[in-house]
Amino acid sequence: MDFNTPTTTVLYSIEETIKAYRKLSQLNISQIVPDITVDQALILLILESNDMTQTEVADIVFKDYASMTRIVKLMVRKDYLTKTVDNQDKRKAKLEITERGKVIIEKLKPMIKRNRETALNSISDKELDQLYKILKKITKNCNIIK
Repeated sequence: MDFNTPTTTVLYSIEETIKAYRKLSQLNISQIVPDITVDQALILLILESNDMTQTEVADIVFKDYASMTRIVKLMVRKDYLTKTVDNQDKRKAKLEITERGKVIIEKLKPMIKRNRETALNSISDKELDQLYKILKKITKNCNIIK
């Protein structure tokens, strides 16, 4: 079996695609809200439709606990979020979107829609469905090892 260099694998292409999309997203987000990052916007969007703890959000956005803590501190300082400690379990922190955060979400939604349309331009629903299924298989294969 030949060994391909990392840059010639489909897994490299997936990473390259993610980085290109994040770069496009950050460029467009910065034009609307200059002081917010892609990760911060993603956290706001996730919290908008889910009542979650900081740890739960960290898992969804693929951030380790230390990184998530730093991001949340910045978001609290920027008045995007409030953070309160759970009365029953002091290790848990509840995150809530502030009024400023809600305004930012509404400003960003049309741009996020355009980013997705740009990234998925000329890709059919059938192709997207196939890609989604393939990516889920790769994820399942990788999650076997824990």
